[in-house]
Amino acid sequence: MTTDLNLTGLESSFGGSLAITPEDADLLFREARTAQTFTDEPVTDADLQAAWDLTKWGPTAMNTGPLRVLVAAGRDARERLASHMNEGNRQRVLDAPLSLVVAADTGFHTKLATLAPHAAGRVAHFEAEPAMRAAMARTNAMLQSGYLIIALRAVGLAVGPMSGMDAAAIDADLLAGTGWNALAVLNVGHVVGDGGAFPRAARLTWDEASLTR
Repeated sequence: MTTDLNLTGLESSFGGSLAITPEDADLLFREARTAQTFTDEPVTDADLQAAWDLTKWGPTAMNTGPLRVLVAAGRDARERLASHMNEGNRQRVLDAPLSLVVAADTGFHTKLATLAPHAAGRVAHFEAEPAMRAAMARTNAMLQSGYLIIALRAVGLAVGPMSGMDAAAIDADLLAGTGWNALAVLNVGHVVGDGGAFPRAARLTWDEASLTR
């Protein structure tokens, strides 16, 4: 069950605790929606670069930064990607101006000398532990995927995240030879209004979602 929520007054209730403006909080969180439909306005390379330049500063374990992004911009890539999506998501990929496959790089340890020079001596250890490396890559890339969604909103884009897909098929097709493991697909573009979002559903309160010991 979904319900339209009245967000009026939220900024006055919590604005005193924010280090950003109420308008920024609306843009990034309160009024941002999971977009279903997009305009024909293209997403530019500059848009994606600007979003990445924010995303990359978010914290990850040991500064490993294992998130990788496949930009499915061409029609062939979009059709191949759509073929690996669950039925309800295929047309959404084809209709969006741009789709991003967010993935975890299981070879992130090869970048340690650059990203974590203090831990460069652990490359051999990571190389010998593929299961541990894959789990670490997935956890931290998922964390970074959240940063990326917020960053895309910050540069004025709307996002429609989807996980209904055959990730292994995407790995074998579009990500073959990279060592990247697909995590989700983000449809990205510009919208009018709420971008065809479903009615806003409720969220848990802090008291419902937290525990203090």
